[in-house]
Amino acid sequence: MLRRHRFPVTAGALAGELGVSTRTLYRDIETLRAEGAPIEGEAGVGFVLRPGFLLPPLMFSEDEIEALALGLRWVMDRTDGAMARAARDALGKIAAVLPQDMAAVAEGSGLILPPGARVQGAEARLPDLRRAIRAERKVAIAYADGAGQETERVIWPFALAFFEAVRVVVAWCELRQDYRAFRADRITRLEVSETRYPRRRHALMQEWKAREKVQLGAAAADRN
Repeated sequence: MLRRHRFPVTAGALAGELGVSTRTLYRDIETLRAEGAPIEGEAGVGFVLRPGFLLPPLMFSEDEIEALALGLRWVMDRTDGAMARAARDALGKIAAVLPQDMAAVAEGSGLILPPGARVQGAEARLPDLRRAIRAERKVAIAYADGAGQETERVIWPFALAFFEAVRVVVAWCELRQDYRAFRADRITRLEVSETRYPRRRHALMQEWKAREKVQLGAAAADRN
């Protein structure tokens, strides 16, 4: 919370956001200070976290900062609005807590990302798909194949792949009783259920990866 504020914020505001008493908040501030957090301020004035904490100068090299900046700019340019805003905020937070010379590397990197083409028809679906993946929720979709034929399906989405020209949802499909990949731009209707799917996302991911590895290995053997 302190990292989000560049100017002092009162104990009352911090306590209100955390849902604790100001007495508890003052105690927590002293605990953080004892653990090395450079928090300035006092009761009645407000508190501020000095830049550099958690991201000291030696944590990132210049190459690492350029890699972070390039990756975040890719997200800003090639994803939906919500994810682009998150990437922009993240880049700003990183630059704000870096030393001045290192922040200049993040803000003025010579690595240029050419403009990417927006993926038509997919952007509106991506926030709901990400939410369903994080919460491990079932999703009811209407999906059109390459010929335009629609089917109604219930899927368990666990991954979202960002290819240059398409966005692909990897999921367990209840209709096919198997893993399937769905192009986000071909999802014509989508509703995130409040029902969690019965297996954990990590388990689905691991099983799918293992199956893909076996299938790719078999295909390579056939070619040989």
